Amino acid sequence: MNRPIRFSNLERTEKLQCLANEPFDLVVIGGGITGGGIALDAASRGLKVALLEKGDFASGTSSKSTKLIHGGLRYLKQFDFWLVKEVGSERAIVHKLAPHLVLPEKMLLPLIEGGSYGKWLTSIGLKVYDVLAQVTGDDKRQMLDQKEALKLEPLLPKKILNGAGYYAEYRTDDARLTIENIKTSLEFGALALNYAKVTDFVYEEESVAGVVMEDTLSGKNIRVNTKYVISAAGPWVDELRSVNQSKKGKRLHLTKGVHLVFPFEKLPVKQSVYFDIPDGRMMFAIPRGKITYVGTTDTNYNLDKDDIRTDLADAIYLISAVNNMFPDIELEMDDIISSWAGLRPLIHEEGKSASELSRKDEIFTSDTGLISIAGGKLTGYRKMAERVVNRITKKLEEEHQMTVKDCHTDKIALCGSDFKKFKHVKKYIEKVHEQIRTDGFTRYDAWYLVTTYGKQTQQILEDYQLFKNKDNTLRLIRAELKFGIEYEMVCTPMDFFIRRTGRLYFDINNVREYLEPVLDDLKKAYGYDSSQIQVFKEKMQEELDVHSNFSLEREKV
Repeated sequence: MNRPIRFSNLERTEKLQCLANEPFDLVVIGGGITGGGIALDAASRGLKVALLEKGDFASGTSSKSTKLIHGGLRYLKQFDFWLVKEVGSERAIVHKLAPHLVLPEKMLLPLIEGGSYGKWLTSIGLKVYDVLAQVTGDDKRQMLDQKEALKLEPLLPKKILNGAGYYAEYRTDDARLTIENIKTSLEFGALALNYAKVTDFVYEEESVAGVVMEDTLSGKNIRVNTKYVISAAGPWVDELRSVNQSKKGKRLHLTKGVHLVFPFEKLPVKQSVYFDIPDGRMMFAIPRGKITYVGTTDTNYNLDKDDIRTDLADAIYLISAVNNMFPDIELEMDDIISSWAGLRPLIHEEGKSASELSRKDEIFTSDTGLISIAGGKLTGYRKMAERVVNRITKKLEEEHQMTVKDCHTDKIALCGSDFKKFKHVKKYIEKVHEQIRTDGFTRYDAWYLVTTYGKQTQQILEDYQLFKNKDNTLRLIRAELKFGIEYEMVCTPMDFFIRRTGRLYFDINNVREYLEPVLDDLKKAYGYDSSQIQVFKEKMQEELDVHSNFSLEREKV
């Protein structure tokens, strides 16, 4: 087994020294999926790259999407064929790069009386979708009658159901996709650091020649010298443009997207459904192991970007939509077990509502040479990275006479993946299940490990043997945490429970049960004092409350 490159905040001092003392070709600001994709693209072309993230990796938009690598069927209604073609084609590429992490997911599109999609238009639209996205074989769209649709999803409303479209998409864990892109960039010499906030730019002859970075864990400030800077800071792109005094022309338009999580038994959809809402929008219901999640909303947002919450109105809106499409379910507020809310950094267009705004990405270049990229979709991250790095390589060739390779990230398997096909992932899940079932673990546990870590699961299972707790679930969590500390820059319980494992969303009771031992292991690993551990504990308790408590009392606070 090939171990991943060590990637740990236990060596933070050395990383900071490297940032302070070595010149870089490129500094990337923002450790979300776009920044991670850019770091991998640039480093794999031979550039010396530093990636700086003000919080934890994927702590912004890139852990709060609908978690689909999908082709944007709804953009056909806007006649945005270019976007559908690009992201549709990208689905298959990203699946190939990480088949354990980007999983095939058939999607059911119910056709209901008075709905957004009629049978004829859906048939033509899905056919065009297949052609644009180059869909082949069994993944090609099918049109189903009412009986066939109900067989696939018995919860659909029989009285108003006319049939369904049935087509292929892919599901992922956005935060895991981000961290694996960043870890893969290390294999090409990139340096990446979380909790590293860029506060200013350094200029030489009126051109950006570096950044000032605050290490938010120690409070120290460091100058990082570089030939070029790309800001991929998502919702914070305009703030950095303001620091650079280049915020003019086009600007960001932030919209909020909310998802609710229910126990699977409360919303037992047999498969993913993309369905109508009475206000004319569309929504997803996606089963994932122990839970089913639904979303999303699309509302304008102009409050604190570091504290985006699901409010009572969001929850009522989503529950009402689900109950409308699945009338026998009768979900209530008390059925919500978790949620997440995030921001889309879209490009502002006068006169357009939140849901009408284009999902295309845009690149801004300031007079001082700062390059910013915003907009776009999770699915298109690799092409976004290619486009913006192409601009850098052109500058390097013209201004520094460097010869730079072409983009080849479509051939670079992500960390944890040496699977040739998805069927090999399924075989590996069965192999892992055989290894752990005698200790009381289920096939779900094997599925979780493999679809989270891929072949890196083996490293975790080796570490599992080191722990001697009577509680085998605790042993496994401690092994995962050890892996996260040594290979994924975990240094807080939020890093671990939210971004690296998704437990806050998909297994929230597990967080409540095992928070204390996780805090104990973090204390031992980093030498945190009791006051710091108490801060972490209170912050994690706050996260639990924010994501799962939707009482009227909380709204009043």
